[in-house]
Amino acid sequence: MSDPSSLSVDSAPRRTPLHDLHVELGGRMVDFAGWSLPVQYPAGIMVEHRHCRSAAALFDVSHMGQVLIHGEDAADAFEALVPGNVAGLDQGRLRYTVLTNERGGVLDDLIVGRAAGGLYLVVNAACRDADLAHMRASLEPGHRVEELAGRGLLALQGPQAAAVMARLAPTSADLQFMRSAELRVADWSCRVARSGYTGEDGFEISVAAEEALPLARALLDQAEVEPAGLGARDSLRLEAGLCLYGHELSPEITPIEAGIAWTIGKRRREQGGFPGAEVILRQLREGPARKLVGIRPDGRTPAREGTEIQDALGQAIGTVTSGGFGPTVGGPIALGYVAREHAAPGTPLTLIVRGKPHPARVADLPFVPHRYQR
Repeated sequence: MSDPSSLSVDSAPRRTPLHDLHVELGGRMVDFAGWSLPVQYPAGIMVEHRHCRSAAALFDVSHMGQVLIHGEDAADAFEALVPGNVAGLDQGRLRYTVLTNERGGVLDDLIVGRAAGGLYLVVNAACRDADLAHMRASLEPGHRVEELAGRGLLALQGPQAAAVMARLAPTSADLQFMRSAELRVADWSCRVARSGYTGEDGFEISVAAEEALPLARALLDQAEVEPAGLGARDSLRLEAGLCLYGHELSPEITPIEAGIAWTIGKRRREQGGFPGAEVILRQLREGPARKLVGIRPDGRTPAREGTEIQDALGQAIGTVTSGGFGPTVGGPIALGYVAREHAAPGTPLTLIVRGKPHPARVADLPFVPHRYQR
């Protein structure tokens, strides 16, 4: 979802309700999308990443925008902005979808769920102001768009997250993947979703801002849980092959090019009625000219964002959008766009890193299998 490379040097980033806790725990704070957040703790990104894969990690994602769209028919109205099947959501069901523009490009990716009296959304921090303006211009006055500025958001992720939550909120065991409910977590009333962006099972917990700190301490008091920062969150989602807004997704990239055509249900494909439908539906029929692929460089040299991708004859065919070291994979991994005739798994590639060619190949996604609860 949002871009951990969007680090700025602005003097006064906003603080989440957990800011003092991050400092207390030794977090290395950075300005990310206008928010002061920990990129890592003293144990380091590698340790945090592996702990999430083996136990449970707690992330502060309070910088992301939480939004309510009021109105019993809000789902029908919201479908004019996204290609996803929102009207078909049952109470408490969540769906990953994207806001699109008239060219079929992605304005933001988000989670939307049906809540009492309307819709609940989580949008990216870097896009929240633009998203709110876009939704208000499109939906109001018929449907009130309310930013839930007074809430924190915690992500508990990993194979032992369910055991932790079962102790603090026993009914959380009944939540299936991509469903949410209002639950009591220890002493606090929360909106709990069985979701996340690491490829692991886990929960996202929305709580009143003034209660976020004691809730975070209660979670960290559990033996399985350690804190994790932006660095591990990015390496985890990269191994899981998940798109990051500002890298794999942008206003110039369509959901078909990004490999998330699965977000567009049968009814929306048949009826259209969303921004960029003509472009997106044509790409569904004919295929896009470029495709997002996984890339495994040979050797140990990582290919970072912006690295040129060439074919076996030395012709430029694309660009790396995200890249780094995959701790679980045990080597460098990357995502990038290539011309579709070079997108088949196993296709040899050449990456131009610091002016030198490095061999690589197209790899199946995800690099690490998803372990969502089903």
